This record gives sequence, structure tokens and C-alpha cells, in this order.
Amino acid sequence: MQSHFRANPGYEIVLFDRLPETYRAQLASLQTDPDCYGVLWPRVPGLVAKAVDRETALLFFTMQQPGPIPTYVRSSFGERCNQVIAELVLDGVLEIAQEPDGEFVTGAVAHPLIFEARTPASAGGRVARLSLDAIEYGQALAIESSAELSARLYTYNMIPASPAWHKLIPTSDAVLGFLRIDAEGRNRRVLDRWYTHQSSNQNGTGWRIWHLRRGLEPHRETWRPAYKLYISPRPETLPEILDAIVGELGAAKVASFKIGQDLFGLLRPDKVVAYCAEFDELATLAARLQKTLAGCPAQGVPFTAGIDPAGLLSWGTDPPREIQEFAGLEQESWRLWVTNHLAVALLASKAQSAAIRPCKFALERLRLDGVDTETWTPRQAIWQSERRG
Repeated sequence: MQSHFRANPGYEIVLFDRLPETYRAQLASLQTDPDCYGVLWPRVPGLVAKAVDRETALLFFTMQQPGPIPTYVRSSFGERCNQVIAELVLDGVLEIAQEPDGEFVTGAVAHPLIFEARTPASAGGRVARLSLDAIEYGQALAIESSAELSARLYTYNMIPASPAWHKLIPTSDAVLGFLRIDAEGRNRRVLDRWYTHQSSNQNGTGWRIWHLRRGLEPHRETWRPAYKLYISPRPETLPEILDAIVGELGAAKVASFKIGQDLFGLLRPDKVVAYCAEFDELATLAARLQKTLAGCPAQGVPFTAGIDPAGLLSWGTDPPREIQEFAGLEQESWRLWVTNHLAVALLASKAQSAAIRPCKFALERLRLDGVDTETWTPRQAIWQSERRG
């Protein structure tokens, strides 16, 4: 990029120990991260605070004087320099001049200066269509909190918990009877090769998790990141097909799988998730399940990579902890990582009077983060990129 840039004058950098006590307590986990320098603190309304690393802080200080990107920055980031600068402009950290000696702009307003206009590709398959519908839905919501907006995106296409569903599954224990995996259930025997436990995260999302019993799992020379196979039938069909699903998972010697542990867990789109160590393993298992579950009504999991046209099967892979903004934050799943990024971009775009629609800006911003937003797959480089603020 040969344009002129400057640090956004709407921000100032504040070190952690100079923040108000309330904010220091909220960001306590970040203070132990050696990469984290401080916080970009808003000087004007409409901006949000951003934690920044040392490289971003140095660049922000350097660009107090408008001008081209310094040589040291290009040397430091190498071939990733243009991408990094584009991200900082779209995120409101830097501003770009519209023309030499022209007005400086940032965020969604700067989008035309960063990207060439292009026609978006049509969604391929039902899962991709659900993902785009979810973003349109998020754009229409009058929500100012990125966490709340991310949660709404994440739960998109969840089936409402109607009185009929509450009557059918009134408690978490009733899930066992509904799925026919209680002591007398016909699906119980197929689970004999697994042992189970329950788990929940800080958001209260609970899972019933099964692991292969010791000695049955295939030997692994080294650990590798898990690929997630999402199995998304309509919830009312799950009791009839669960034995077939678990049978295929057992035949493939999948190390573990999980099912939502209560009513809301069964109504969510990603109600059944299997973990595979290799993508080839996932692909083979998916092919077998497509045949076994042929004709099964699908619900569909937004923000995953569709495998079949109906959306019964899709996949994703959780980002390693190293690519998170800072190590002090809770580990994010693939879908949560995506919806968190989309929510921030949607709100940033809606806060400005830009020519680009917020949903398109959010897609472009996510694409810059390394996600193919036509197939909803992560590009290989996404897990290898350096962390930034």
C-alpha cells in the first residue's frame, strides 16, 4: 500500500497499570501476557477499547505523524504487511487518506480504499445459505453489545423450545429417556464401548461426552488438532437414528463425540459433534454417514463447512489457543471464534455511515482474517498467522 496513513486520533494508548481499577480487574488475565502492551482507549464516543500488543503499540506511536507505512513495518511483517495494515484500518486503529493531502477515514468507510469492488458469489449449499441469513439477521438486530450479538449469531437456526418440547423433555435426566439411552433404552447397548461424562463451560452450555474405552482407540504417534464433524438432524428424529450414528462412530474408532445434555442442547443445530484427528478420517466417516442417514431431515449448522446439500453434515476445526488475540482469554470453538469476529465487524460498520452494507463489511473483514466465506472453511494460514492486537 502506497497510501498515507495515521494513527486514529480518537484513541490513545493507556498502560494497564494506569487504567481505572474497575477495568484493571476486568482485564487482569491479559496483564500476565508478555505480548500485551496496553489498551487503545477511546477519546471520543462511539469507539471501543482494544487490547494491543507491543508491535501494534509501536506502530500506533510511530503513525502519530501521518505518512507512508515505515520501512521497518514492511520488513517486520514481510509479505503479510498489506494484510496487517488493512486489518488495522478496518478495525479503526489506523486511518487512511482518501487521496494525497485528503481526508483520513477508517473502518467501514475506508473499505473501498482497501478492497476492489467485486460481486459476491452465491451461497453453495444450505449450510452456506444459513450462514449468510444469520449475518443478515445480525445486521437487523438493534444490539450494541458484541458479546450479545455473537451469541445471537451463534444460536441462529436453533429450534424454539416450545411448551410441547418442554413437556417432552422437562429435565436433563429426561434426555436419556428421550434418546433411549437410559437403563432400559434400546440405544443403550451401542454405547457399551464408550464411557461418558458431562461437561459445561462458563456460559452454561452443557454436553454429555463419550470417549472410547481404553484400548479401543487407534494408536496415534503424535497429537494433532481435532476436526469436528457436525451431525445435525432434526431433534425429533434423533432417537430413531442415534444407534446408526453411534454405530458408525464406533466402527471408525472416533476418539470422542458429544450430544447436548438438555433440551436446549438437543434443539441447537450443532447437537451432535464427533472429533476426528485427521481430515481424511472425517471425510471417510462423513461418506459412511451420508449413506447410513440418507433421507434424514436436516437442521443445519451455520458457520460450518457443508458436506451434503441438505446440511445434515458439516465440519470445522477449532483454532489453536496461540492464534487468539491474547493467551489470557478462554479458548474459543470454531463457531464462536467466527461469530465473535462477525459481531465486532457488524457493530463497527453499523456505527459508521458507510456505503458498504454492514453484513458485506463483516464478510470482507472475516475473509481478511483467513476464512473462506463462500465455503466457510479456514485457510491454512489462519492457524499460522502471528498474533496481533
